[in-house]
Order: sequence, then structure tokens, then C-alpha cells
Amino acid sequence: MGVITDNLDIWSQALVGTLVLFFAGGALALVLGIIVGAMRVSPVPIARGVGTFYVSAIRNTPLTLVFFAFVFALPPLLGLRLTGDVSLTLGICALGIYTATYVAEAIRSGVNTVPVGQAEAARALGLSFGQVMSLVVLPQAFRSVIPPMMSVFIALLKNTTVAAGFSIVNLGSVRNYLSERGENAFVVILWVMVIFVALVLLLSWVQRTLENRWRVAR
Repeated sequence: MGVITDNLDIWSQALVGTLVLFFAGGALALVLGIIVGAMRVSPVPIARGVGTFYVSAIRNTPLTLVFFAFVFALPPLLGLRLTGDVSLTLGICALGIYTATYVAEAIRSGVNTVPVGQAEAARALGLSFGQVMSLVVLPQAFRSVIPPMMSVFIALLKNTTVAAGFSIVNLGSVRNYLSERGENAFVVILWVMVIFVALVLLLSWVQRTLENRWRVAR
């Protein structure tokens, strides 16, 4: 326990960094993923094409390269000076935009579980495509995609460690800082693993709670 109690300043900064990356990146991924997922099932060919291109291009690109593009290539183009806050913001964007592709595919799979007749009935009532999606289809789709969606967010939580290679403080970088203080690197890694296991178990509990509350009756 001395590894933690003697270095609470570093551990607290690292944990906060991980949580900021997770929640901010997750919020961005959820919003963008819903939009792209709706585009993927849109009756408009251009919207479907743009959504398909986005998912295919980003999802098939390694996350490390996405980080390189945002943290190293984008700042010179925008005239930004790479400070800690700027790096954190760009890291959030990289995680959110990358994870949004998986959110979009989960949403698309959920939309496909909703009977076509319900959408057709809504259109017959005069609702637009946006109203059909927001009022009829997506509420039902969300209930059926809780397990795969939570798997996406668990993967996002673990992907936050990639940001450690781009000077963004999080649990993935805590070993480097504590090594400079002479702490045993293996013990530090074990504690990082314990923290991640605890966070994943918490997300699993949230998943079970949501499933029990919003279970779809078949």
C-alpha cells in the first residue's frame, strides 16, 4: 500500500486523467455515434455513404495513428501550442471520434432489431425520418444494445491508456512517474491493473442494473 499512500498526488492526478478521458470521450462518442448510426440506416443515399465511409475509415485505423493525427499533426495546422490542456482536449477528441464508430455500429444493430412495421406505422402518421428515429426507433434500439454498448465503453476505458504515450497524464503513465521516485515498476503495474478491474466491475454492475430496468420482453 505504500506505493499508493506515499504517492497520492500522482495517483490522484492519474485517476482523474483517466476518468476525464473516459467520461468526456464517452460523451463525445455517444453523441457522434448516434448521429452516424442514424446516418447508416438513413433512406438518403448520401447520408448512408458518408456514415459508411466514416465508420470504415476510422474503425480500420489503429487508435495510435488516430492519436498521432490529433496530438502531433493537427496542432501545427491549427496553430496550437501543445500544452497539457490542449493535449488532453485533443486526446478526448481522438478517443471520442474513434469510439463513435463502434457506438454507431451498436446503434445500427439495435435499430435492426426494431420491427419495420413500427417505423412504417410512424411514417404513415406523418412523422419525418428524424421524428421516427428519435421517438419510435432509437428508444427501443437503446434497450436492446445495452450489453454491446457497455462492451464498447469498457474498451474505451482500457483505450485511455494509449493516451499515456502522448504526454497525457492517466493511469497508463503512472508507472513512468513513480519509477522516477524509485518505486517498483511491477508493483505499480499490479495496482494499475487492480484499479482497472475495479472500474470494469463497476461498469458491469451498471450494465446489469440497466438490463434489469430496461429488459425487452420477448
